[in-house]
Amino acid sequence: MGKAESGERPAIVHTYRFDRVDPGERVDKWLVRQLPDRSRTEIQRWIREGLVRVNGRATKPGYKLEPGDVVEVDVPAAEPYEEVRPEPIPLNIVYQDEDLLVIDKPAGMVVHPAPGHAHGTLVNALLYHVPDLQGIGGVERPGIVHRLDKDTSGLLLVAKNDQAHRELQRQFKEREVEKTYLALVEGHLHPPVGRIEVPIGRDKQHRKRMAPMREGREAVTEYKVLGHYGDYTLVEAKPLTGRTHQIRVHFSYIGHPLAGDTVYGRRKQRLKPRLKRHFLHAHRLRFRHPRTGEVMEFVSPLPPDLKAVLDDLAGR
Repeated sequence: MGKAESGERPAIVHTYRFDRVDPGERVDKWLVRQLPDRSRTEIQRWIREGLVRVNGRATKPGYKLEPGDVVEVDVPAAEPYEEVRPEPIPLNIVYQDEDLLVIDKPAGMVVHPAPGHAHGTLVNALLYHVPDLQGIGGVERPGIVHRLDKDTSGLLLVAKNDQAHRELQRQFKEREVEKTYLALVEGHLHPPVGRIEVPIGRDKQHRKRMAPMREGREAVTEYKVLGHYGDYTLVEAKPLTGRTHQIRVHFSYIGHPLAGDTVYGRRKQRLKPRLKRHFLHAHRLRFRHPRTGEVMEFVSPLPPDLKAVLDDLAGR
């Protein structure tokens, strides 16, 4: 049984004291059940920072609880994300309820602020349109569950509270979320249905790029050919893992880079000036609602710039 009392340090919101524990269980896993609005990753960070004590002493995530142990947790205040300000940027909110939002992100919009992109990001827009997102995940920022590259358009899922954020992250980790992209690749892709299994890691020569490598993290992409447009192939791609630039790296690896991709494909693109970005669109998103368990599916049609490219190729 736990009780909360005000902490003396300004950085601490509450101190929780638990006098009854389940012997034999790891303290980090046990605390996740006691604090259901907090993720295991967050609790493990608190343990490393010395904010969790067992019998008055700092502990480790893997500590096995024993009969009579007393666990205390200092819950830190949300860290201010002062450089991010709400901005009245137009946002296409496809769906919204008390737990989540589904956004149809335009190409050219960065998701998170970063050096060189402090303004005009999806986060800036979200804080303006949905101000109650602040505070999710222990940081005053929206609960972005996954990301899209700046020049990739399409559906993006956002959690509105810690419980939804934790459950949606679990679904992504367990590969329960189905993401479907539309991509135009160079050449005639064969076979018409395939699976690319190539580990991906950070490129050792170019740190902003990813690369296929034996020691990289597991990466799996399934695809299906939808049609041929001259010297290009339109494919439906389903990444079963969520590695950075995964679809772009995988199709480049098999010799069919994305049209318009100057990083993993040709530097001089043949479809310019019609195509001003890589041809990749997050077309369909399927997941279970984090509160009700209901299966939810959303579809975003090709945006006008990409549809115009296909129409142009079809007319040649």
